[in-house]
Amino acid sequence: MTIGYDGSGIDGNAYVEVVDLAHRAPGWLDAAVAAWSLYGLGLFAVLMAAAWWRARRAGSPSAVTALAVPLITLAGFGADLLLKLAVREDRPCRSLHVAVLESCPAPGDWSFPSNHAAIAAAAAVALLFASRRLGAIALVAAVLMAASRVWVGVHYPHDVLAGFAVGALVAATLGWAVRLRQDALADRLGRGPLRFLLTAP
Repeated sequence: MTIGYDGSGIDGNAYVEVVDLAHRAPGWLDAAVAAWSLYGLGLFAVLMAAAWWRARRAGSPSAVTALAVPLITLAGFGADLLLKLAVREDRPCRSLHVAVLESCPAPGDWSFPSNHAAIAAAAAVALLFASRRLGAIALVAAVLMAASRVWVGVHYPHDVLAGFAVGALVAATLGWAVRLRQDALADRLGRGPLRFLLTAP
């Protein structure tokens, strides 16, 4: 059996309170939160596609920034995954042996930091560089995603806070770098086989 770090001493009591609240909540609310926790990341893909579609009409540099959003999000996920493998924290549903709304991940599927929170935060912050409106929508969705992971019982609060911070920090750094070089990147891509991605037909 794979055994990792027990993070319950950090905010285990807060986690138990949230899980207890979930058990006392109306069934429709738990079902909605569980569905969002499981499938909600798909919304960020839709927002990325919308940002790119709109950016094509604004010109090549804007389209480059929008095209970078999925790559920046992937980088945020990668950084979070490396940290997860380094810390090796057991899931709270295993350390505290509580019944939760979502199936408790298998041993070795580490808890800290939250991949879902990192992906959502990275996508939201990266989208802010492409479209403030879509980025704002994504930011609200990212907060809801992070909260849902505690509600369904698969993460401690500190897991989702750390994941959110990692994803946001990576996206802010890389998004700013892309923004500074978007003209040069647009010129380079505009002379290659991917130039059709930069402007509307």
